[in-house]
Amino acid sequence: MYGRSTAAQAAAMALSGVRVLELAGLAPAPLCGMILADFGAQVVRVDRPSRSAAALAHGDVQARGKRSLALDLKQPQGAAVLRRLCGAADVLIEPFRHGVMERLGLGPEVLLQENPRLIYARLTGFGQTGKYAKSAGHDINYLALSGVLSKLGRKNENPYAPVNLLADFAGGGVMCALGIVIALFERARSGRGQVIDASMVEGVAYLSSFLWKSQNLGLWSQPRGENLLDSGAPFYEIYRTSDGKFVAVGAIEPKFYNQLIKGLGLNLDELPSQMSFSHWPEMKKKFASVFAQKTQAEWCSVFDSTDACVTPVLSFEDAASHQHNKERNSFIKNDEEEISPRPAPVLSRTPAVPSCKRDPFIGEHTEEILLEYGFTKQEIDKLYSDKAIELKDLKANL
Repeated sequence: MYGRSTAAQAAAMALSGVRVLELAGLAPAPLCGMILADFGAQVVRVDRPSRSAAALAHGDVQARGKRSLALDLKQPQGAAVLRRLCGAADVLIEPFRHGVMERLGLGPEVLLQENPRLIYARLTGFGQTGKYAKSAGHDINYLALSGVLSKLGRKNENPYAPVNLLADFAGGGVMCALGIVIALFERARSGRGQVIDASMVEGVAYLSSFLWKSQNLGLWSQPRGENLLDSGAPFYEIYRTSDGKFVAVGAIEPKFYNQLIKGLGLNLDELPSQMSFSHWPEMKKKFASVFAQKTQAEWCSVFDSTDACVTPVLSFEDAASHQHNKERNSFIKNDEEEISPRPAPVLSRTPAVPSCKRDPFIGEHTEEILLEYGFTKQEIDKLYSDKAIELKDLKANL
């Protein structure tokens, strides 16, 4: 497990000194902000005041390394505060539906005119233009519109969405973070910011480029659930063990497949050809019956020292304690003993040093942040009396 981060470590991180304003929202934007914070950016989450029902509902569980400023953007004074903050920021992450920021007078044409170096990242499901630009949606909808959902699922079953990992987090949060880093790199040459239109539909479609290209080669020519990588093949499948657990098999290449067959105690000469598609269903049944004869741990003892590409399907708890992951410090623990994945990828010279502190309360750092951005104590007091900001009383939470 990682230890505590130090000021020296934080200063050495790749994004040290980058100022990010993340407007509080649902899953994708918080992940984007957390990625930037993990690699050293100073991320301020701009929250709705806690008296707002919407503020209580957003539930950012990806708040590691962020600070919270509670600001009422519906009030002109609150919108003016954000406008002023953006004048000194490097990045703004905005997760609202098309047109919301413009109605607040905070659109990119306003903010980039005042700060031409600002990178204005707009993270939405459908993007800033097009028929659905103003429509509501969730991961499953974006996945559907991208074409990817049609490829996910087993034979003779409906398409299946793998929770909300693909469109929300991979196509949304990660792609947006990538866009921000690219824009920061370009700004180092040009000195100019720009607008990022991060559509989750397009993000997850881009992730599926392999599928688009490989279907022309016949890899995805069969109906859903009958192809090499979508549960069609017996050697790329998940099997139940005798103790009710599971193992994952990915023995695609012949040399790996041969080791799989050997580990299962079967005779390769007595089996159909590996790529005999018509025999795949019966081979699945045969493999399933063999895997059901030993426990997960027993199969690990058989395959761990081989290249058969057989691994245990681990729970979160088991993953954190698995020998391989422990040797790599793949999971970290915060001050409250909560375990989560370590930031990835690992950089050799300027690695991420994630914060071990608890997540911030809404408005916990409002005054601290405003002072850093050049507001006077008198201005802060006035904003508080006007209820444009919220100053959190930490004693009430301890």
